[in-house]
Amino acid sequence: MEISARSAYDREGRRKYLTPTEGRRFLDQVVNQPKPEALFCLVLYYTGCRISEALSLRSNNLDAETNVVRIQSLKKRGRKEIRRVPVPEFLATALRNFVMAGEGQPFWLFSRTTGWRIIKRVMLAARISGIHATTKGLRHGFGVRGALEQIPVSLIQIWMGHADSTTTAIYLAVQDDEERALIEKTW
Repeated sequence: MEISARSAYDREGRRKYLTPTEGRRFLDQVVNQPKPEALFCLVLYYTGCRISEALSLRSNNLDAETNVVRIQSLKKRGRKEIRRVPVPEFLATALRNFVMAGEGQPFWLFSRTTGWRIIKRVMLAARISGIHATTKGLRHGFGVRGALEQIPVSLIQIWMGHADSTTTAIYLAVQDDEERALIEKTW
C-alpha cells in the first residue's frame, strides 16, 4: 500500500487514529479527570476539532438549544469560517453548566502544552500508546467513526473543516478491524 502524506497511516503503515475500542477506553478514563479536563477531552473526542480550536472555544460558541458547538476553523489562512458540530446532549448541558466560563469567556484557561499533557495522561491511563495516542489521534478517530457509521463524506468534511473532500476521504481508507467492519456491511 502506498502511503501518502494525507493518509490515516504513517509512512511505516501505522494507523494515526483511535479505533472504536480505544475510543471507548479513552472515554472510560475521561470520567476520572477533573471536570475542566474531562470536558476538554470530551469536546476533542465528540467534535474532532484541533487542540487549538478547542482551546479557543468560548461560552458563546455553544448553542445549548440545539446541542451544537460553533468552532472557528483555524487553518483557513485568514478567512473566518465557523463550522457547527452537533454534540451529545449531556455534553452540551455540561458545557452550559460549566461555571468557570462567564458569558463570552474561554472554557479553558490552560495552554496548548497543558492540553496536550492532559490528553497524553488520559491515553496512558486508557492503555493507549503509539502515534495515535494524541489529540490528532482523537481527530482522526472522529473521522474514521464517521466513515464506519456511513455518515456522508460531505458532512464529515463540514464537521472537520476540510476545504477539500479528498482530505476527508482518507478516513474511508482504513484497514484491519475497521476495513472488515465496512466490508461486512456488504455481505
